[in-house]
Amino acid sequence: MTTALAPSLPAVRGRLTRQAPLAPLVWFKAGGAAEWLFEPADVDDLSAFLAALDPAVPVMALGLGSNLIVRDGGVPGVVVRLGKPFASVERLDETTLRCGGGASGILVSSTARDAGIGGVEFLRSIPGTVGGFVRMNGGAYGREVKDVLVEAEVVLRSGERVTLVNADLGYTYRHSNLPDGAVVVSATFRGEPAAPQAIQAEMDRIAAAREASQPLRTKTGGSTFKNPPGEKAWALVDAAGCRGLTLGGAQVSEKHTNFLINTGTATSAEIEALGEDVRARVRAASGIELEWEIQRVGVSS
Repeated sequence: MTTALAPSLPAVRGRLTRQAPLAPLVWFKAGGAAEWLFEPADVDDLSAFLAALDPAVPVMALGLGSNLIVRDGGVPGVVVRLGKPFASVERLDETTLRCGGGASGILVSSTARDAGIGGVEFLRSIPGTVGGFVRMNGGAYGREVKDVLVEAEVVLRSGERVTLVNADLGYTYRHSNLPDGAVVVSATFRGEPAAPQAIQAEMDRIAAAREASQPLRTKTGGSTFKNPPGEKAWALVDAAGCRGLTLGGAQVSEKHTNFLINTGTATSAEIEALGEDVRARVRAASGIELEWEIQRVGVSS
């Protein structure tokens, strides 16, 4: 990967790491390095850096790395990772929370519970951060981010800070119109008043359902394929005979067939190729074209 970027990188107050391994930062524990990994000190640091960075340099935001395949050749340009300065969650009023782009779904839902704000319990079940939820219209158990988002503060690739309301994001199933290179630095969610005990009971129900149905203690990337209209991806994968299918160190989960697993030695190339094999088998069996839900980034080795 090129390192010609080095002389022209803007100064930062946060941490900038060259050739930073990304495998430890993603759930699959596979893949190459970021040409540069930037962990900004605050929003001003991020905004100034992007404003001064050559517009030709690609920028990608990284959350918990739960819905991501980083290809083995790594990610060119700059990967932005929001750390502790972006992980706060605060109550604004009886039904509203402002959440940093780096805050986890567990932190958001737990803070909402303590504040007596219901309606965001589903975020407890999504392994990711607020920035990823907003970008992908994250959802589970009958609710999506579009149902609770009021607005999001975003730093565009140009460094400009803008506030986007729900309607600006053009939400559809697991998709938004958030521009490439934009980084979500905070989001405001609105729920409804509820008793903390009732909220906790719903969170417990969701946690138990996930534990029973998903391979949570494996190296995985969460739901691999989007559910086609009127269908369940896992059922199509199962019907195509893919349960337990392997390719190198990659495997289709036997517990939940819409999950791919790194059994310990898989390369990202093997994981992605297994996913493409599953898509081909489902297409042959049902005529349905599965779409990837997991994001695949970077270059092949």
